[in-house]
Amino acid sequence: MLKVGYIGLGLMGKSIARNILKAGFPVVVHNRSRAAVDELVAEGAISASSPAVVAAQVDVVFTNLPDSPDVELVALGKKGVLEGAHPGLIFVDNSTIKPASARKIAEKLSAKGILSLDAPVSGGDIGAKNGTLTIMVGGDASALEKVMPVFLAMGKTVTHVGEAGAGQVAKAANQIMVAAQMAAMGELLIFARKAGVDPQKVVEAIKGGAAQCWTLDVKPPRLFVGNRNPGFKARMQLKDMKIVLETAHEFGMPLSCAAENTKLFQQMIEMGMGELDNSAVVGVIERLAGVSLMD
Repeated sequence: MLKVGYIGLGLMGKSIARNILKAGFPVVVHNRSRAAVDELVAEGAISASSPAVVAAQVDVVFTNLPDSPDVELVALGKKGVLEGAHPGLIFVDNSTIKPASARKIAEKLSAKGILSLDAPVSGGDIGAKNGTLTIMVGGDASALEKVMPVFLAMGKTVTHVGEAGAGQVAKAANQIMVAAQMAAMGELLIFARKAGVDPQKVVEAIKGGAAQCWTLDVKPPRLFVGNRNPGFKARMQLKDMKIVLETAHEFGMPLSCAAENTKLFQQMIEMGMGELDNSAVVGVIERLAGVSLMD
């Protein structure tokens, strides 16, 4: 059985590592803050003092970190994965980062004989807890085959999209749709409220038709009881949208809808709502419309 390392035990990383542990894999963990490490050690994981120490004692090492510079530092920097790597190690990144960064990391690791996969995930904290994530994979097919049993402990759908960076392109595409759905949902809810119609009944009326989507199925019940806790934090949605726009710029492609939705999430952060769920973008629309969903 593969011995697995997991670095980055945030909102989703801790739940993913826990599911890998529950599936019976030996798991070595590392995180900047200690509480999540202690929690998983109490459940049977092994603690390591640095990414290099993790890499030295596992067959496959995962990272789940906030942004591109963080992953590059942990993978390639001092006391990083590369420093502790050994022949046969496979590096897998569950973070959402720039496709260009994923390709850079893969190239640097490949030069040292290490296979890598960029494998961002979708499904939020619910999917991470339930082991039902969607996993988009870029990189070497033989590495994916070896790691597949671990992926199946994390998610329900695993798709090999292409070579290095392809998984991150797919995740960026995913985030274009997620942002659009969150913004559209916020607008339709406040549109109904402003027009004097019960938004809950509107959702019931439309969610079985052409408007049906994961967002409309999952988010309104939380919003209707005033729950705007993450989920997936709005500041991370903004980070991802900046990756989308920067990558589109690299290819000389305008994305007008994505750009407008990015502005809404930027307003969220400016309004002090960056730690709330991305569905709480409804708060920006409430402010613009002068009406509250809870009225």
